[in-house]
Amino acid sequence: MARLYRSTSDCQHWLTWIEGSGWLRFPARANGWDERCPATAVNRRQLQRVPLRLAFHTGLLEFLDRHALDRAA
Repeated sequence: MARLYRSTSDCQHWLTWIEGSGWLRFPARANGWDERCPATAVNRRQLQRVPLRLAFHTGLLEFLDRHALDRAA
């Protein structure tokens, strides 16, 4: 299960919560997922949950698809 968020204080990055991995931050641009890093001190009051489809072309959706296939195998 993954959730995607946009921070009101940092519109250049996405934040995502991935069960088993925790909070991750990555640039909101094409292939930004390749530059992901753990997100620390996440202020949940500044987050707005958004649909996962908004992360299209970042690499996140492809990662989630591969991860789901790995779990199924």
